Amino acid sequence: MSKYHKSKITKLEIVKVATSFFLEVGYSKTSPKMIADELGISTGNLTYHYPTKEHLLAQLVEMLGDFQEKMIGYEADRGLSSNMSICIELMTVAAACEENEVARDFFVSAFQSPLCLKYLRNNHVERAKRIFAEQCKGWSDEQFTQAEILVQGIDYATIISNEASLPLNVRISGALNQILSIYNVPEDMRKEKIERVLSMDCRGLGKRVLKEFISYVENTVDAALDETISNNKKRD
Repeated sequence: MSKYHKSKITKLEIVKVATSFFLEVGYSKTSPKMIADELGISTGNLTYHYPTKEHLLAQLVEMLGDFQEKMIGYEADRGLSSNMSICIELMTVAAACEENEVARDFFVSAFQSPLCLKYLRNNHVERAKRIFAEQCKGWSDEQFTQAEILVQGIDYATIISNEASLPLNVRISGALNQILSIYNVPEDMRKEKIERVLSMDCRGLGKRVLKEFISYVENTVDAALDETISNNKKRD
């Protein structure tokens, strides 16, 4: 096996084990040594491929972005508009964080990571340009970026919960109203979308989507591993 393919396989195996720990044990409770020990490699070998645990978190956040895009496409096939899909996305994330401590740890850690925030901002700015093109005609790139900075703050505030927090449905309703207002969605349309979201089984949907994301990550990494190994055998 070539050095290149061996390195690629090792990286994929690291991602597979790390994401399993992050989504089952929790990002904050996972150490590089735990990942290395599970793989039977040294921490030096691990950090050669991924200098910090944050780099592995960023890899998982990128997969989350791909998963969310696929969900938007799936919901479009069901007849839901893209901006309605964005509303459902925020609702499911907030509900998952409310119900699952590990999920909350993952999303909070992502919002506190400069690497992850940079990716999320760039990804969501491009998405907002597409989804809110009609409501934000004439907006510059800078305006979309400024809007996304505000939206990220709202998203973060929505998933943070403690004994003093408002009820989940109130947080979701307030967040969606603010976000849609930022993107110039008319009040009557905002009200209709928020009512539709709140009529759903938020907690049940949050649990289901979290399970689907975990399966998506596992399947994506396994497929990449199989493809790399297969390509290497063909070259040999």
